[in-house]
Amino acid sequence: MCKSISVFSNRMKMRKSLRKIIVFLLFRIDWKKMFFVGAILTVFRVMFQISSLPYPLTEWILFPSSEISSSQSLNHEKNLRELPVSRDYRFSISQHAPVVVSLNSTDGLSQRLQVLERREQVSTQQKHRKHVNAVDKVISASSPVRNVSNHMLRYIASLTPDEALAYAKREIENAPLVTDVQDLYTPLFRNVSIFKRSYELMELILKVYIYKEGKRPIFHQPYLRGIYSSEGWFMKLMEDSHQFVTRDPQKAHLFYLPYSARQLQRARYVPNSHNLKPLSVFLRNYVNMLAAKYSFWNRTRGSDHFLVACHDWGPYTLKDHEELSRNTIKALCNADISEGIFVSGKDVSLPETTISNPRRPLRNLGGKRVSQRPILAFFAGNMHGPVRPKLLKHWRNKDESIRIYGPLPHRVSKVMSYSEHMKSSKYCLCPMGYEVNSPRIVEAIYYECVPVIIADNFALPFSEVLNWTAFSVVVSEKDIPRLKDILSSIPLRHYQAMQNNVKMVQKHFLWNSTPTRFDLFHMILHSIWFSRLNQLQVSQIL
Repeated sequence: MCKSISVFSNRMKMRKSLRKIIVFLLFRIDWKKMFFVGAILTVFRVMFQISSLPYPLTEWILFPSSEISSSQSLNHEKNLRELPVSRDYRFSISQHAPVVVSLNSTDGLSQRLQVLERREQVSTQQKHRKHVNAVDKVISASSPVRNVSNHMLRYIASLTPDEALAYAKREIENAPLVTDVQDLYTPLFRNVSIFKRSYELMELILKVYIYKEGKRPIFHQPYLRGIYSSEGWFMKLMEDSHQFVTRDPQKAHLFYLPYSARQLQRARYVPNSHNLKPLSVFLRNYVNMLAAKYSFWNRTRGSDHFLVACHDWGPYTLKDHEELSRNTIKALCNADISEGIFVSGKDVSLPETTISNPRRPLRNLGGKRVSQRPILAFFAGNMHGPVRPKLLKHWRNKDESIRIYGPLPHRVSKVMSYSEHMKSSKYCLCPMGYEVNSPRIVEAIYYECVPVIIADNFALPFSEVLNWTAFSVVVSEKDIPRLKDILSSIPLRHYQAMQNNVKMVQKHFLWNSTPTRFDLFHMILHSIWFSRLNQLQVSQIL
């Protein structure tokens, strides 16, 4: 009896204790604060687990085109060893689809061992990155690179210049297929997927070191007026660039020789001497001075250096320095493939632009509708070189629809100016002069007239990415007598498509006082960047 009373008493005490605990939990504890603390602890735990991963999650998201598995890590050292190397080290560009590179597979055990090794290496590298704070400061500033995470920018910054170039080459070769790209008109490009990926990586990676040596006016003084103005405009915008220029040559992917061929001709050429030796000796001594002062030229024999020269004599002033002529990336208006100086696939064809007013480089753009272009073909200009006299011989005063002149006669210009002739013509003839290039090509594009290029050995600008057949006609010199038959045989619908493409390609040939994406400054720089990647031999880096 006593035991049962005792048990009952204990039960009552336990019930009272439980009631007190329940009352305490229900009315004394702030549940909102408890949930808030729990949520914070959960977030910290998730962040800790993410930070311990062997590579950032952003890299999985940013480049979905590259499938990442245990045998394909983002560890940049292993990536570089797996980069494919072709015999001629050039990208294979298809008009229909990007290149796909297959990777050799390994057995499962080897894969697991490699993954463990990579994780350990990456973890060690992340712990010992001394420059992350400096990179963070750069990233915190306004960056022109869009839709790229800070983590990816830090990853790119951790690569050496050669590793970054090899990484870019790998990414471009595996560019995802795209068909509709904002700001790019697909029919203009040989492969818009390759170009888009390459351009994005140029914005993300490329750094150019500009040598400070060299006195004005030959160096660092851009000439912005006339038919040789392309070299001056590029120099001005390159030296003003905060995005692409670095002050640290150790971080540079390319080195710019900042001279003007036009200013060199004005300062060093003896009038009527017909002797370019003083110009070539001057450049030879300049390059030798840089090679003696710095290690960068000798390291690659000049293959990561570039120059930009629009004067007709630009190629000939390089002959006294073999490495300068053979190895350096040359952006030349005189892109003549027959003379052995300009090398297709390595050198860059520089568009020749006529700028009459440097304060208004985009003045007088635009043209008339197709229905308001009664002239089939038009040309007026000096009789320079061997091709223009042939054009004049076969077509001057022979056909009303083909208007061919020497210098535009005053009696004609009073009625219709040179620019109005181009705006009123379906086709604008662009024959070579003394040299292969002609400013009329870009003028025709400015006036929305389909250019007809007559220069057999001319490497067309940006031909590594642009499909010139979409917006121009190329006529061989021997076919000048058949000119009307060739142009008249083009169906109206096809001409209308070409003329529309001229309007669309115009943005890629414009000088802007403040550069914009895909304009002429960026297209030239991209061609130089693309050339550097083309000649990159990954096997020499590893």
